[in-house]
Amino acid sequence: MATEKKNMGFSVLPRIINGGIAGIIGVTCVFPLDLVKTRLQNQQIGPNGERMYTSMFDCFRKIYATEGYFGMYRGSAVNILLITPEKGIKLSANDYFRYHLATPEGKLTLLMQCLAGGLAGAFQIIVTTPMELLKIQLQDAGRVGGQDLKKVTAWSITKQLVKDNGIFGLYKGVRATGARDITFSVIYFPLFAFLNDSGPRKPGTSGEAVFWWSLISGLLSGMTAAFSVTPLDVIKTRLQAIKKADGEKEFDGIFDCINKTLKYEGPKAFFKGGLCRMIVIAPLFGIAQMVYFMGIGERILGIEQKKSV
Repeated sequence: MATEKKNMGFSVLPRIINGGIAGIIGVTCVFPLDLVKTRLQNQQIGPNGERMYTSMFDCFRKIYATEGYFGMYRGSAVNILLITPEKGIKLSANDYFRYHLATPEGKLTLLMQCLAGGLAGAFQIIVTTPMELLKIQLQDAGRVGGQDLKKVTAWSITKQLVKDNGIFGLYKGVRATGARDITFSVIYFPLFAFLNDSGPRKPGTSGEAVFWWSLISGLLSGMTAAFSVTPLDVIKTRLQAIKKADGEKEFDGIFDCINKTLKYEGPKAFFKGGLCRMIVIAPLFGIAQMVYFMGIGERILGIEQKKSV
């Protein structure tokens, strides 16, 4: 992939289609785990050490007991709707920047690979920030309590945010989201490219890895990048949680969140939900990358799948 000459051109549309389909399939598979991750990260320890959830499995059990099976998919509709452009932008933008940053022979230095990934992460926050903001309110509604869950919808939250703060109300926590997503992409994409290039290839001229190797590469890369940026994800999640449970602290920006979390909960708090996040991101990106490289978009548009840089 990194040594192929750039003589095939670059088609954006099929990659956007591939990324959108990959995102929908991936999110549908792992969403309940993501809900648990959000609630664990937003949970703050009470003055006497009390907490609503003692572990990932305890969180699963209590959500299912109080909210039922469909409660495990609270907030999934907005996530699935917006994951199509989000993954389309993320995966295709990385390919786009890798293509244009490569030498005429198709070679990419590690620095250029990191730059391509970082730019892809920066572009995606246009969609990621409002998607994550709405998803977190819906996922966390059952934890903070004191409200009719049936009345808490993505549309009601959107209307209130826009009414209070204009369109920028949907971009609460955008700096923290950008810090997380850019850092994640800088780690994830170069590592995935290295692993994916090291495995068996499909027969024919495409030069792509076999589907199961792309799955494994996505799993390993996603797991590594997810764990690395867990502290940034905790900060982002807490800043985007508009409603708090009784006694929980409010945060005024990234540094205030860091200071208060360190003061009242210690360094370990920055890795809350870390295991759950790894369990979410690893299959999400493994499935997404596998589907992305299947070339569904190329088949739909009748384009021959070419090997990319």
